[in-house]
Amino acid sequence: MQRHLALELASTIRHDGSGGVADDLDTVPDTARWLASVADLLPGTQVLGSGADEDLRDQVLALRGAVRALLARAVRPGPPSPADAHRLLPAEQALERLNSAAAREPVVPRLRWDEGDVPVVELRSGGGACDTRVVAALARSAIALLHGPDRERLRACTAPRCVRYFVQSHGRQQWCGTACGNRARAARHYERQVLARSAARPLRSVVES
Repeated sequence: MQRHLALELASTIRHDGSGGVADDLDTVPDTARWLASVADLLPGTQVLGSGADEDLRDQVLALRGAVRALLARAVRPGPPSPADAHRLLPAEQALERLNSAAAREPVVPRLRWDEGDVPVVELRSGGGACDTRVVAALARSAIALLHGPDRERLRACTAPRCVRYFVQSHGRQQWCGTACGNRARAARHYERQVLARSAARPLRSVVES
């Protein structure tokens, strides 16, 4: 399954397994660990690892807020993730924040043409501090996702307690993964049982009287 860096960033807000929401960017060490986990999706950048600091964390958090607001816009008329539906950035502010982050790093096109292959254009960094390159790469990944064909297949997972966004692999997919699908089906089954019991009570009362 294809991984989208922008969705990886958005998914640093996640269900904690106990009915609440966890934040994988809660501290500077948490942020460093997350950046290391997506290093393979950050081409042309040097992941900071233990060199991450509070300023970088603040930049990534601010960008995440913009990305999640724009993902919520992309899934309309479907519902947004319940994690932050009540406090999303206005769309114009989210767009400005995203575009400003992407513009922090100059990039230059570079043509690569291996023998026997078709020419490929790569975007290479034109310079800048490492943290600037990381944040700009995260922003460009969101721009690519929202501009590309996968935007039409973006959805917010509707399983109980899930707060993830995902790209549908087929048109009827409602949940981000198997575990969420199982949990949603179990919840629906429970609701049907409760409704059936509630509907049966008045009938028994009439018979007994």
